[in-house]
Amino acid sequence: MYRPLLVAATCVCCLVGLRAAHGADAESRPTLDFELRDAHGRAVRLANHQDKKALVLVFLGAECPLARLYGPRLVELAKEYGPRGVTFLGVDANTHDTPSKMLAYSQAYKIEFPLLKDAENKLADQLGATRTPEVFVLDPAGKVRYHGRVDDQYAVGAQRDKPARRDLAIALDELLDDKDISTATTPLAGCLISKTRRVAPHGDVTYTKHVAAIVNAHCVECHRRGELAPFTLSSYDDVVAWADTIREVVDANRMPPWFADPEHGKFSNDCSLSAEKKQTLHTWIDNGCPQGDPADLPAPPVFTAGWRMGSEPDRVYRMPQPFTVAAEGTVDYQYFQIDPDLKEELWVSIAEARPGNAAVVHHVVLFAVPPSRKVKNLEDAQVAGQMIAVYAPGMNPWRYPPGMAMKLEKGSQLVLQLHYTPNGAAQDDSSYVGLKLAAPETVKQQVRYGLVSNAGFVIPPHADNHEVKQATRIYKDVKVLNFFPHMHYRGKAFRFEAEYPDGRREVLLDVPHYDFSWQLRYDLAEPKLLPKGTRLECIAHYDNSAANPHNPDPSATVRFGLQSWEEMLVGYYTSIPAEDDRTASKE
Repeated sequence: MYRPLLVAATCVCCLVGLRAAHGADAESRPTLDFELRDAHGRAVRLANHQDKKALVLVFLGAECPLARLYGPRLVELAKEYGPRGVTFLGVDANTHDTPSKMLAYSQAYKIEFPLLKDAENKLADQLGATRTPEVFVLDPAGKVRYHGRVDDQYAVGAQRDKPARRDLAIALDELLDDKDISTATTPLAGCLISKTRRVAPHGDVTYTKHVAAIVNAHCVECHRRGELAPFTLSSYDDVVAWADTIREVVDANRMPPWFADPEHGKFSNDCSLSAEKKQTLHTWIDNGCPQGDPADLPAPPVFTAGWRMGSEPDRVYRMPQPFTVAAEGTVDYQYFQIDPDLKEELWVSIAEARPGNAAVVHHVVLFAVPPSRKVKNLEDAQVAGQMIAVYAPGMNPWRYPPGMAMKLEKGSQLVLQLHYTPNGAAQDDSSYVGLKLAAPETVKQQVRYGLVSNAGFVIPPHADNHEVKQATRIYKDVKVLNFFPHMHYRGKAFRFEAEYPDGRREVLLDVPHYDFSWQLRYDLAEPKLLPKGTRLECIAHYDNSAANPHNPDPSATVRFGLQSWEEMLVGYYTSIPAEDDRTASKE
């Protein structure tokens, strides 16, 4: 079954591309020879392996999320096929991967086969390699017999519990048995290889004067040291190294992650790039990435280490003990009770949940259960409690304007909900939440969260655009602050609409291309008045067809469930009273 692909998460995914293996059939490729050196400077030549029954060349990148995920799998395959006369060689053709990075990658995943540096991309160019990981299987004559992926476990933004087809293993078995390769080429998923630039830097658009400001505003918050993105974009060298990948994900609107239709609503946290900024990036990359005058470089953004809320939190609540995530299989939602010892009410102005181990954490939710609704079973907190903070890929800290805050009642019970996604190696996690507090006397309006949810739907097999609706009635005048749509792998589109008491309808948020890899909250630029009697409706569409690349099983009848191969329709939102609530701090 497919699960969310988390790369130090969030961004798993963020700079990962998918394409079909290009070029001629694998067996029509020319024979080749080469000599490359490993991270220690030792030379390895193809001719030295001609006595082997097969040679596996796999292009890897030290910072590529999928190359990291496939590290343990390649180790297993090398051990499985080594006794049968198969040699594995890793090749790193990224210009920015230094010997120390290569060694760190090898050590992290206990890779014992050589990892070689293709310093000028000569081997990559000869083979036509463009991504990591990308596999080539050579016969004893040096001829390419298979080209493609390791297996089908990982796709863009998702992963299965286990591979449905072990493509590399099948090709090796067939080759070793002197059979024709049944599938000689397979699709690729991975990062673009950062090759030596062939164009001399030129032109007026430079990194220091134009590009750095764009990257600082739209990328660096996540792509910086100590944050969740798998690599940094804090310097000229960083950005040049990932320039081609940046172009790819920007053109595909995968980065920065933002999916709201601009025709409906204005949002304060809109991180999308304008057409003008996209063109600036295109021109700069096409012109060979000129650096420019250092005097033009803008001041770097300032962050608080370990947090995205802008400053140290006033309260930090952690899991009471670490949790060990198994290497494989399904992990039920885990719940952890926290004793906050709330002797007085607190007013939360900013809330930020943080994964302790982003490689295996899909989401973290903090629920506060008031003393009047104590729960015996911790999982009931998601019904009886109020959602205070959420971490999921792409989620920013929850913050509220001055004078607005969410209340934690005196004596409240706090419960953390964790959703884990195994990635092939057993790992521990200790996630936590930070809260920034407002002085009670400054709070004029209490923020409350609500939801629109449907748990009774049935999605038929192979349906490519199945519609499910659910609505709630607004019983007093409120102003909505934000929307948070939630579905799973089959989620295709999501829309919030208001039907006002006078019969008018308005689209408040439209997400025409929903992406489960990114769980985004859309903060309105101005609070939206929903008068008493308004009907707030959520309209969701699901793609349960084989055309959906993330669909774990198009033949399944799909119903509501917590796991990612099941489905949800949940529209979260937060609101405040339409008028100032001067008694908020005394409730």
